[in-house]
Amino acid sequence: MKLARASWNDLSRQQLMPTRQSLRKLKEKFPGQSQSTLLSIFSQEYQKQIKRTHAKHHTAEAIETYYQRYLNGVMKNAAAPVLLDLANEVDFAPSLMARIVLERFLQEKEQAIPSKTLINSMLRDPSQIPDGVLANQVYQCTVNDCCYGPLVDCIKHFINSSSYFLCTAEDQLRAKGYDKTPDFILEVPVAVEGHIIHWIESKASFGDESSHQAHLQDQFWSYWNRFGPGLVIYWYGFIEELDCHRERGILLKDCFPTDIVTLRHSMAQR
Repeated sequence: MKLARASWNDLSRQQLMPTRQSLRKLKEKFPGQSQSTLLSIFSQEYQKQIKRTHAKHHTAEAIETYYQRYLNGVMKNAAAPVLLDLANEVDFAPSLMARIVLERFLQEKEQAIPSKTLINSMLRDPSQIPDGVLANQVYQCTVNDCCYGPLVDCIKHFINSSSYFLCTAEDQLRAKGYDKTPDFILEVPVAVEGHIIHWIESKASFGDESSHQAHLQDQFWSYWNRFGPGLVIYWYGFIEELDCHRERGILLKDCFPTDIVTLRHSMAQR
């Protein structure tokens, strides 16, 4: 879905927590927008906020405070969403709060700093956590976090890998020595809306001003220099004013194009 910049500005100013309840509030306030677009815009803005405040939640003092509050909370009522409520209270993403407390718990239990691989595995599958209460608390955080965590990562991965065309995939290009590569290189160029494209980049996000400008600088113009004009698909939509480089060779779409003209089709028309 394409949004005018004014509509995006209105949406991005909403100050809410990254929970499903917040998403329902957004849907009520902006009924004309799809849930996936609302979620993507909200997630991007919330992630910017988290980056600004991330350090204060990871001081030794903050970590110990959160851990002791968790222990005291579950001692009073192990069934209550202690970690989720704590994350909301201090304005921190639930999945990131779960990671902090899980890492502190494992450090105390094993008397050593746990590896990131172990923590990530336990966050993806809380049944691996050697404490039933904490496992339930972590699970509550991950399933209620719409901006961070393994569930969100899984959805993004599925969306990015769900599009397919006759092409060379990114991993194959890297095997050939390319560093920055689009998701797909078309073995035979096609035309989309009258523009020839040689590559496709899939983004499981909304294309806002800052992220799109960063992608242009870090990725898209580099792809253009190496492979020619191409297509970027923002599956959750984008600010329509950003689709301004078509004549220079970068098209934006919010879905896979249905009006593709192939070389074979073009020759058959002659």
